[in-house]
Amino acid sequence: LGMSRRSFPFASRKSVKEKARLRLREFDVGDKFSRLPLPKASVLLPLMVREGKLHLLLTVRSMQLRRSPGEVCFPGGKSEASDKDEIDTALREAKEEVGLQPEKVEVICRLVPGIDKMNHLVTPVVGFIEDTFQAIPNPDEVSDVFIVPLEYFVKPLNYKTLPYKNSSGHLSWVHCFTYDDHEHKMSFRIWGLTAHFAVFLALVIFGKRPTFEVDYDLDNLISSSENNFMNLYASLYERKKSNL
Repeated sequence: LGMSRRSFPFASRKSVKEKARLRLREFDVGDKFSRLPLPKASVLLPLMVREGKLHLLLTVRSMQLRRSPGEVCFPGGKSEASDKDEIDTALREAKEEVGLQPEKVEVICRLVPGIDKMNHLVTPVVGFIEDTFQAIPNPDEVSDVFIVPLEYFVKPLNYKTLPYKNSSGHLSWVHCFTYDDHEHKMSFRIWGLTAHFAVFLALVIFGKRPTFEVDYDLDNLISSSENNFMNLYASLYERKKSNL
């Protein structure tokens, strides 16, 4: 064949990344939502290529934390005064939580934000990291770090929806995935806003229909994701006014 086996995975890794980059850049919202008057937080969605496939790095919150102990999430947290923007926040938090150096992240874009149960505006920042990255979890914040194939968030083996009441008592349904990690010999439950971001990321990159229902118009993913978010924000804003 005249092509050594070693050069092949590198070529495929590049094309997997390149395709994902191009798709993600189309969905970059930049600072479009940054001026909304809500307290800000950011999460990093760290993508890596392993065995020719995209994977996503996730963390498990330490049991000592007051808020959502033991829950699966992305590295991230609240914005601080010294952060220039949402990207800065996500990179700083990832360094504090799992020892990921900011210069080791190739930041691609910011996606449509979400609103967490504390009514923070949470911006997902997507970046590529090396598949050789060895996490050093900060035990005060993170008890575990694991990796899930991105495709799991459009073709899961174990999926259900959970009813979820937000701060105003409004009932909705959220994605809930159970992922069996053979490396850790553990099962992880990924749900709520973390699952919401992971699903959206997978829809953006793969551009195919998931095996479960989503509340996007998949033919107009950009506009429908922005509309969904603005409707959520508007309902929060209306409630704030009525509570005054």
